[in-house]
Amino acid sequence: MSNWVSLFSGGKDSSWALYRALEEGLDVSRLLTVHPAGDSYMYHTPATELAELAAESVGVDLVEVSPDDFGAADVDDAGAQGDAELEPMEAALREIAAADDLDLAGVTAGAVESEFQTDRIRGMCDRLGIDLFAPLWQRDPVELAEAMFDADFEIRIIQVAAYGLDESWLGRRYDADALDDLLALREEYGVHPLGEGGEFETYVVDGPHMYRRIDLTYDTVWEGDRGHIEVRDATLE
Repeated sequence: MSNWVSLFSGGKDSSWALYRALEEGLDVSRLLTVHPAGDSYMYHTPATELAELAAESVGVDLVEVSPDDFGAADVDDAGAQGDAELEPMEAALREIAAADDLDLAGVTAGAVESEFQTDRIRGMCDRLGIDLFAPLWQRDPVELAEAMFDADFEIRIIQVAAYGLDESWLGRRYDADALDDLLALREEYGVHPLGEGGEFETYVVDGPHMYRRIDLTYDTVWEGDRGHIEVRDATLE
């Protein structure tokens, strides 16, 4: 049987790609999480340590990769940086296929609008001779958000970094009310309703693809114009 690997952070976009793949009947046998040591051009960075708990709730084996700091905070050539950051993911996929003797059919990815990321992942798939399943790619962001709500995804905002997003957004549920507020902020400040520009990051604590809800206990950390939650405890209900 052909196996799929889901590129996974625990955030809403990668979780939606995984959910849609399962709905389509793709045999997702592994999740793959890359834990950047610092800033990254290619990967979701906040709270990736929570991916393990999400994987346990989903019931799919997780493979984790922890490369050294990419040095993304001080880069002259973003393109070369993106290529370099992709290398540990590609190496991990080769190792998964070889070590577990998998017939690797493809990967799922949660990219919406980033050609920077998607072109590189597509190139990686071409080199590996596998397919890319990217169900969010170039979809209308509001329709995507509403589809997540309709599917009963429970999504929490875990980091914010944009005008109009204050400390009250940390830990807030990303739902229809939040989307309405974000659409107003899009008019005022240009905030992307899915946070595609890094305005906010998310974590999915429950959904139809998960067997148990994740309960988070956390503190909020505010740094003047941005902030994040600091998880003190995370458990499966």
